[in-house]
Amino acid sequence: MPLFTTTELNSLQDLFVDQIKDLYDAEHRLTDALPKMAEAANSSQLKQAFQDHLRETQGHVARLEQIFREISVDPARETCDAMKGLIAEGETMVKAKGDPDVKDAALIAAAQRVEHYEMSGYGSARTFAERLGLTLAPRLLQQTLDEEKAADEKLNMIATTSVNRKAAAKAV
Repeated sequence: MPLFTTTELNSLQDLFVDQIKDLYDAEHRLTDALPKMAEAANSSQLKQAFQDHLRETQGHVARLEQIFREISVDPARETCDAMKGLIAEGETMVKAKGDPDVKDAALIAAAQRVEHYEMSGYGSARTFAERLGLTLAPRLLQQTLDEEKAADEKLNMIATTSVNRKAAAKAV
């Protein structure tokens, strides 16, 4: 958010628009970060999960653009400071040296932080859209929320069935 500016929230509509702009920025940032995470992953399963989620994330951007059209607001990004921080943490893991299996575990942990942030954002935005009586937005936001939950579950499955086991086997 720019210095010395204030967001004015006088209605649930104002808050909803602010949240959609924030999510729009977050998803754009992720489209840049996910290819780097896929490249850094050692596990082919993890690489594929990041690549699959990149395609989904591009769809999330398109859905948010549909929502902007529904509410007659030009698509715009409100800097998502939280996502900037989460991505910075992820970039630290991308650049980390060390054992590839341990690094994969670190990449999953960073990615799951992102997924949990997105789930909370999409859940709140969906609830606001429902309260505002919007027709398309709640459905689109729920669809994205479901995909974010599935991505988190997939990462958890990769961690528990493979990556964490391999990382735990490394010398202390």
